[in-house]
Amino acid sequence: ALLAGDFLTGGAALAESNAAPLVQPPHPFTFEGPFGTFDQAQLQRGYKVYREVCSTCHAMHLMSFRNLGQKGGPFYDPEYKNPNDNPVVKEIASEYDIADIDPDTGDDITRKGTPADRFPSPFKNDEAAKASNNGALPPDMSVLAKAREGGALYIYNVVSGSHTPPAGLELNPGQYYYPHVNGSLRALWKGDPAHVPHGGVLAMPPPLKSNGQVTYDDGTPSTVQQNAEDVAAFLAWASDPHAVERKQTGFAVLIYLLLLAGLTYAAYRQVWRGKH
Repeated sequence: ALLAGDFLTGGAALAESNAAPLVQPPHPFTFEGPFGTFDQAQLQRGYKVYREVCSTCHAMHLMSFRNLGQKGGPFYDPEYKNPNDNPVVKEIASEYDIADIDPDTGDDITRKGTPADRFPSPFKNDEAAKASNNGALPPDMSVLAKAREGGALYIYNVVSGSHTPPAGLELNPGQYYYPHVNGSLRALWKGDPAHVPHGGVLAMPPPLKSNGQVTYDDGTPSTVQQNAEDVAAFLAWASDPHAVERKQTGFAVLIYLLLLAGLTYAAYRQVWRGKH
């Protein structure tokens, strides 16, 4: 399981905001700012982290395989304007078994995925998901970066930060300490009441446990920190896959308005020149 966010509290009350301050990753995200763009190689690595680590517990119901091949996506190829024709996307989709219904008999069947299919859920239903996660429901990751204050930076901090509980914090079975999660630890804190530690608890074990957990195809060193950066970038893209196009359109509109303002001013000067 990867980022469960503030939904998986494992029984801790969220009565107060007590999260540790977020810290910037060593490599600033390339998509931040008005002119930022996503690094396609990083998106590919991030997808692999999601697939191999996160997707065992977290679904992305709003994402279809074809989205991976759309413009700006992890596997976009300008040779294939229609992402449904992208061979990489086809191969990725075919590696999944999709539950379906036989149109002739009405029986439940399983078939190979196609680019048009949505990402399958790792569990048959919510009850099965809760049963596998200490009674907590893993949230959908489709727009998780939009749903959390701090977005990709929040995700990076949660999955890459220290998860060792401070001395004096007595966790219940199935609870795990996360310093960057909002929560109240007073009920679990046995130390000095005036020095309750930052953070909260989730019903999710630390997802990125060691370096080399994911093997990158491009040879990038697979450290916990790198894994966290990459999956945070991928989830930021997934939550707003048209962000770069919108930025570029907005910039073009601003240039157009500036030119229009200049032409309007020049026309005004020309028209009213002889009126004085």
